[in-house]
Amino acid sequence: MLEAAGLDAEEERVYRFLLGVREADTGVIAAQLGWDAARVESVLAALHGKGLVGRAAEPPAGGPERYVPMAPDAALRPLLLRGHEALEWARRGVEQLAEEYRAGGRRHDAEQLVEVITGASVIRQRLRQMAYGAGEMRWLCKARPVALAAAENDEEWELLARGVRYRTIYERELLEGPGMVDNVARSIRAGEQARAAGTLPVRLVIADSSMAICPLVYESGDVLDGGDGGAGAGAGAGAGDGDGTERAPGPADRVGEPTAAVIHSSSLLDALIALFESQWAAATPLHVTDSGELADFEDGQNPAVHLADDERYLLSLIVAGVADKAIASQLWVSQRTVQRRIQALMQRAGALTRTQLVWQVAQRGWLTNG
Repeated sequence: MLEAAGLDAEEERVYRFLLGVREADTGVIAAQLGWDAARVESVLAALHGKGLVGRAAEPPAGGPERYVPMAPDAALRPLLLRGHEALEWARRGVEQLAEEYRAGGRRHDAEQLVEVITGASVIRQRLRQMAYGAGEMRWLCKARPVALAAAENDEEWELLARGVRYRTIYERELLEGPGMVDNVARSIRAGEQARAAGTLPVRLVIADSSMAICPLVYESGDVLDGGDGGAGAGAGAGAGDGDGTERAPGPADRVGEPTAAVIHSSSLLDALIALFESQWAAATPLHVTDSGELADFEDGQNPAVHLADDERYLLSLIVAGVADKAIASQLWVSQRTVQRRIQALMQRAGALTRTQLVWQVAQRGWLTNG
């Protein structure tokens, strides 16, 4: 039972006996277990070395040495930790060997870099496998062509609750579909980070930094019209309307089954990740208002009326390249206050750097509208 903690069956038996009697000498233990004294002494020595038994403080005068059990949690915890560390090292070693195996295969077989899969159900199953094994999902949700229209989107809510990070960029045309605004708002409330862009170059999903799925170009007549039925995770198995309800297949749906490319770790995957990050930096963050509505996506502008006069003035100084110290002097506040206000504006704009903040200010017309 305790082999994983470093105890063999004989050591566990002797230790359990001592737990019951609290104190015993070698002869008593040998008699009760039916062992010879040498065998008992060997096991006691092993248990003493592991900190599970100790010698009684005051053995009887002229009598044999007696042994007492020690607290198991204090003694076994270091053994368990060492065992856990050994298992972790072994796991990492297996992962490294597996990666070397895959890398070797990719060097000799290009098909292992890009895998082509066909069929809505096959694509849907692969997407589910990617999502349930990932820590972060990144989506480019293009309005047309829709090769992966969603009929259901249950897994995203579960995965968001489990801590999986979702970052999704929606093409604005997609947000105009029936029911899409409510679905995206629901995703954001569940924890999805969402942004909107005027146009997107391709429909794409990336799991961590290890795999991506991208629909391939369709032949004439193979394009499926429609929209996603939910947020980023909801690439469904069949054709669907914008509100997420499944519709009956039509003649256009039967012209050709959807085909997608599965891209594994490679320079091509690195390029797709860079594409997503560049689109993310340029897209407009979406948020849900206090009234529960989706905001900050209409016409790609965040209305300037949301900015107070002092915020607009601060942004004008930032855009002009004025240093924080000079801004503080002009606003009659401390430099730390200036930095705190700039951080708040960056958060509202979804910018990670001041350069991105300036870019977002220009894109949204914060200094030209209102």
